[in-house]
Order: sequence, then C-alpha cells, then structure tokens
Amino acid sequence: IASQADQPPFNFCIPFVHKKNKKSVFTTLLPTTPTPYRTLLISTPIFSIQEKASKMAVIRAAAVAAIAINAFGNHGKSSAFVPTSLIASRTNHVGPQTRLAVASVESVESSADVAEAPHLKLATKLPPPPFKKIMAANRAEISVRIQRATTELNMGSVAIYVDEDRYGQHRWGADESYLLEKAAGATPISAYLDIPQIIKVAQESGVDAIHPGYGFLSESPQFAQACADAGITFVGPTVENLNTFSDKTSARNAAIAAGVPVVPGSDALKSEDEVNAFVDEIGLPVIIKAAMGGGGKGMRVVRERKDLIPFFESASSEALAAFGDGSVFVERFVEKPRHIEVQIIGDGEGNVIHLWERDCSIQRRHQKVIEMAPAWSLSDELRSDLHKYAVQLTSAAKYKNAGTVEFLVDQEN
Repeated sequence: IASQADQPPFNFCIPFVHKKNKKSVFTTLLPTTPTPYRTLLISTPIFSIQEKASKMAVIRAAAVAAIAINAFGNHGKSSAFVPTSLIASRTNHVGPQTRLAVASVESVESSADVAEAPHLKLATKLPPPPFKKIMAANRAEISVRIQRATTELNMGSVAIYVDEDRYGQHRWGADESYLLEKAAGATPISAYLDIPQIIKVAQESGVDAIHPGYGFLSESPQFAQACADAGITFVGPTVENLNTFSDKTSARNAAIAAGVPVVPGSDALKSEDEVNAFVDEIGLPVIIKAAMGGGGKGMRVVRERKDLIPFFESASSEALAAFGDGSVFVERFVEKPRHIEVQIIGDGEGNVIHLWERDCSIQRRHQKVIEMAPAWSLSDELRSDLHKYAVQLTSAAKYKNAGTVEFLVDQEN
C-alpha cells in the first residue's frame, strides 16, 4: 500500500448497517492532505449498529479516525460518514479532528467533504439482499464468517450458542444470539445437533434461511428436510443430494454407478461380527471411517488385528458424539496417498462445472492443514481424469450448489 507522497490521500472505508433505519451507509475516513500512503483498505471491521449500540458505533468511528490521524502524523483532519441519526446528538464523542457527513444508499447528501475528495465514490443503491435474516447454525470461526457475509450483504444475522460458548466471539458478533438448552450431563456439542430446538429458535426469531457451516448438521438430510418443512431455506445442497452424499457408503455406491473408481470398502457396519468378516475378506491394513460427517472425526487406522474391535468402538463413539450417528464403514488403507479435491458447482438440473483442483495432502490427524492450488504434482492426464470423474459423479446426481469431490491418489498414481 505504500505510494508516493504526491498521490491522493488514503481511503479508509467501513460499511455500516444501521438496523433502526434499515439503511446501509459507508463510513469513510479521509485525510484532506496527501500522505505517504495512497490507499488503506481494511475489510474485517464490519459492525452492525443497533439502536442501543449507536453511541459505541460513534466511539469506534472516532477511535479509528484518531488512530489514522496519529499513524499518519497529523497530516490533516479526517471526515467520517455515519448514519444521520447518530450525528445530531453524539457529535461530541467524535472530537474536533473529525468532520461528519451523511452517506446512505437512499440519499447521498452533498457536502464540502465530498467536494474536497472527488475521487471518493459513494454507492447510491445496493442490490436487494437474498434474505432478510440468516441463522448460522454452528459455532466459532465458521459462524463468525457467516455473520460477516450476511452483514456485507445487508442481511440480519442470528447466532446460537451453549453456555460454554457464552464468551465466544460468534455469540457477540451477531445481531441476535440465542442460548441453546441441553440435557443435564449432555455434552455441549449435543445442543448444536438438536434439530427441533434449532428450528424452533429460527422460527421464533423470524429467520428465513439457515446456513449450517461445516461439520455438525451441514450434511444432515434430516436437518435440510426440517428446514424445508418449517418454510426456511437451507443454504446448501438439496435433501436428495444430501441423502446420496452425506452417507459415505451411499456416496460410494453412487460413484460406482457413475463409473468413478473407488477404494475397496464396505457398507455401513454396526456389529463386531460384520467388521471381523469384512477384514477377513480384504485383509489389513484398513481404515475405519464415520459414515456421516467428516473433518477427520471417527477415523482410525488398523494395522494389527488386536486393535480392530477397540478402534471400531472408539470410532463409532466419536462419530456419534460429533454427528449424531455412530455408523462406520471400513476401507482398504492407502499408504501415503495424496489427497486431491475437485471443486464443483451445479444447478440441480445435471449441469455441473468444475473449478479445478487443490492438493490437501498436508494433514494432521486426518484434518487438512495446508491446501495448494493447483495440485502441481499431478500429470496433465491424471488431472483431466479427476476433473472428468468429479463432473461425471455430480452431474449424474443432479447436484445443486457448491461441493467438493475428494480423491485419494496412491503412490502409483
């Protein structure tokens, strides 16, 4: 962002959503004289201004202005564009070095500040948001990201949390947050898997769409169906897609039917006898995987027969706690494979395109640490085959929305 001193001054923009007036405004800090820096763009500090928090919003704007002025050596006064309702009664919180002007999507008032900064472009109208209010049916980092996206699209955000997460960022970052109840002695995760309770909170809070994030209920056809039954949009694939692909054993069958190669494996196994019988057939080593969910949960590599049943029991228990379903299956273990993913997006009518591939082989405990795109180590022929297989599988299933088809590439390619 460094530039010459004779260039235009820096722009520092923060989009605001004013909940009381339902207006989107842009807060911009503009030194009126040139500085050694031309442009400073910060996208993360996005605030939802509620009526009770309006005073804090002005304090935040003033603090940012003061930081900018101090950081750039008092090169001049700054301008801050804030909601109309905040100007009359609270200008004393901003301080003498900051001037205020109004800039909303409904009306843009001309001011000396804008005249002094002709390079500043103000939006006169934003596109209509796809929904009015979205719930992030998840926690922590992914919930925060969902909230940020909803705010950027001028929509309300709703968070859910358990008592153990009461100090979590995802609780406080949303426009509204609701405490989930759980049974005595139950794990905190169980509340995030409680479909009836989550749907009830969504209905009572006026939510018209639910984004499940990843993990938890993100691949649950039962949750997607419950959303549909309640008249709430599930942000994700269709119920039919989830019935096919959320259960890895049915996904294997769909891949086989579509002519996509798969690792030798079983259907869902529920008893010790079934596990022993399948391992007798294909031999060791094998890997036990949760039939539902992902993220490395419910996975165990078995190299010795004495570990088979204990690992089967622990994998099933972990899968039940993480996804609400303890079903597992067994596959032949591929030694030191590369984990290659192909990103696809489909329209639900059988039209699917791929968005190329990434190498996710650097993992810890079966969870990805680094993703590299493109997967530079693949031959052109193999890369083309993986793209073809990904589109082939999802086209046959009439996949809707974005998705990822994951492949294991062994040492023989």
